[in-house]
Amino acid sequence: MVATTAPSREPLEIGQALEFVEEFMAEVDSALDIGAPNPHLNMAIHLVRNHLEGRISTASSAIAASGTPYATARRKLAEMQEAGLVEQRPRTRTGKSFSLHPSSKLMQDWTQLSDRILRMARQRIGVGPNAAKGAEYYFGGSYQEGRSIQPPQVLPEPLALPGGLRILVHGDPTFMVMESLKRQFEQVVGTKISQRAFSIDRLHEESLRNGDRAVSRYDIIAVDLPWVGEFVTRGILSPLDEVLDIDALDPGDFHTAGWRAAHWAGRPYGVPSQTTPELLFYRTDLFAEAGLTPPATTDAVLKAAKTFHNPQRGRYGIAWNAARGTALGHTFMMTCADFGQPIFNLPPIAGGVDADHLDRDDLVPTLDTPRALEAAEYLMALLEFSPPDILSMSWYERVRPYAAGKIAMAYGYTLLAPYFELDETSPAHGRTGYLPHPAGPSGRPIAPVGGYVLCIPANLSEERKREAGKALIAFTSPEAQKLYVQNGSRTAPRYSVGADPDVRRLSPIFEAVDAMSWRDELQFWPRPPVPRINELIALCGHELHDMLRGVTKPRDTLARLQRGAEKIMQDQKA
Repeated sequence: MVATTAPSREPLEIGQALEFVEEFMAEVDSALDIGAPNPHLNMAIHLVRNHLEGRISTASSAIAASGTPYATARRKLAEMQEAGLVEQRPRTRTGKSFSLHPSSKLMQDWTQLSDRILRMARQRIGVGPNAAKGAEYYFGGSYQEGRSIQPPQVLPEPLALPGGLRILVHGDPTFMVMESLKRQFEQVVGTKISQRAFSIDRLHEESLRNGDRAVSRYDIIAVDLPWVGEFVTRGILSPLDEVLDIDALDPGDFHTAGWRAAHWAGRPYGVPSQTTPELLFYRTDLFAEAGLTPPATTDAVLKAAKTFHNPQRGRYGIAWNAARGTALGHTFMMTCADFGQPIFNLPPIAGGVDADHLDRDDLVPTLDTPRALEAAEYLMALLEFSPPDILSMSWYERVRPYAAGKIAMAYGYTLLAPYFELDETSPAHGRTGYLPHPAGPSGRPIAPVGGYVLCIPANLSEERKREAGKALIAFTSPEAQKLYVQNGSRTAPRYSVGADPDVRRLSPIFEAVDAMSWRDELQFWPRPPVPRINELIALCGHELHDMLRGVTKPRDTLARLQRGAEKIMQDQKA
């Protein structure tokens, strides 16, 4: 799907339909005392809403939402499961505890119902999108009204933090934007802000060192999404539901994948500061000149890369993370996902695999499989159409030559888009399309979610934790997120920010990412936040680099990788 095309209307339709049906039913119930509840409809609304907002549904919660007696509700719920409308997923190893989820059929039915409801409303009584400019906000519903988010407001009381607010972050463009706005946010929170920024590997090391200290040096730390499980099991992070009112964050406004990735064992430990999926950037002008459609499959990527690859003229087909270690490790895991292969034995569910229940000890690495081999061979095939220095390219190195017009396509995080979106001299400026990762034969298009969540260290005093919680709410609010975008960031973890008319005018990337989220293409399972994931990433990055250099063969590489990954996981259990 080309990023410049009209976005999917599913989020708008589903959000409007949920609100409309619920309010209509409430009005009917209050007007007609003889009316009877519709348990099927009530439970369907409950499941769909919780799915959209990233909340867990259980049999008990669905029964409570039915509005009917327990025995009746149990029978009606069983009927929905038999009809294929409800999925049941285990929450524990024994399977005695489970969660409920709307099936893909139910979500498809709701999308179609939503479209019909809004179409009838517009035809019969003239309501619907753009009909009521002053409509109240609701999940997904105010966005079509085009209301502009206002600037951040000063907190009613300044934060009581002796010495000021201390933050540890990653040295990427979004956090650098936050640094440039420091004075403005000091006025918002009423205290001095000190921010330290490190590279990704050094940030991980400093976070671990800080966790070993008797008292944290930081009030807030930025945590890369794959680290969440490791940091929680090491006791480094405080569960946020003990520090602040989670509802004050408006969880339903966050992209579902980003919010879910901030949880461990069902509890939130961070607030999305960046939800930055890795996408495929491609030159729309070059594709148009060549008569090529945007690539939806890995085979199409290779075909396009071959078409544009012309080293004699200083142009190359594609760039990607191939530098040894962390960079390539991330790439391999995400490429495995493109081919439908999770790196652990995670059970399949509608729309992907289940990565919500990683707090278990029966995870087995799945890195030596036929699909993983396809992923490795795809990376080998990309080498032929990549720049000569591809094996030293990492996060920034792959995007800079794309921005300079030397490369036709590049895998890159949205946070790196400012390199060409904010540079009017870049050949890629205004000529870039955004796609989820094209899929291998057994995969589906996905946009692996990256980015950081802001967390509160466990070894912080209780008094500072409460104040840090207030700062978290302020820094991740829609008002703050919009300000980051206006000053150069290209990440927006909230639906409301991505739909703000001022934000939409700045870049097509926000519309594209929102559409991917609603198509359920934003996924965090490619790099599941299990403990010791950093060691697994490093292992993948070293073994695969030897393969790309021709030192080892793909099959031998994956066999060694599997043995090394199993040892890491066994050492964890010991």
